[in-house]
This record gives sequence, structure tokens and C-alpha cells, in this order.
Amino acid sequence: MMYRMADKYDRAKDRIDANFERMLTDSEGFPGSTAPAAGGRSIAARTQFRAKLRHAKAALADASQPVFDTTRKTAAIADRYVYRKPWTAVGVAIAAGAILGFLAGKR
Repeated sequence: MMYRMADKYDRAKDRIDANFERMLTDSEGFPGSTAPAAGGRSIAARTQFRAKLRHAKAALADASQPVFDTTRKTAAIADRYVYRKPWTAVGVAIAAGAILGFLAGKR
């Protein structure tokens, strides 16, 4: 399951990267001045830019939702495990702390 979620996250991240890359490329054509001399081109470019930005934000929200859902499920499972086996959880925490302390002391 973890590999499947990582794969979904990578695909979503690639889509978001592509959307932002496209948005940045399109923004290069965005008129630097909003002076009235630019006329309708300025308004059209600004509208198009805002639409692409909204699309990128929506893609980011869609990509992050599965990650949040998985995190919530994992936290609930961990919570149940610690509730059912508190001394095992304490032992694992002590062992992890000892290993990290040992590794930090080596530096």
C-alpha cells in the first residue's frame, strides 16, 4: 500500500510540476505593463494567467488530498497500536532514542 501511495504522489507531483512549468512559460508572454495602451491584450493575458493559476491550485489540492488521507489513517492505526500495546511502544521509542543517540554521539 505504501508503494502505491508513493506512486500516486509521484504522478500527482509530476502533473503539478508540469502545470507550474506551463504556467511559468505562459507568464513570460504576460505583458509587463497594464497601461491602457496595451488594450484588450493585457486583460486577456491577465485572465488567461489567472485561469491557469486556479487550475494549478486545484491540481495541488487534488494531489495533496491522498497524502493527507493516508497520513490520517496511519496516525489512527498508530494510535490504536499504542493504546493496545503501550509498553511495546515505549520499548520501541527507547530503542529508537538509544540508536539515534548513539549515532549522534559518533559525530
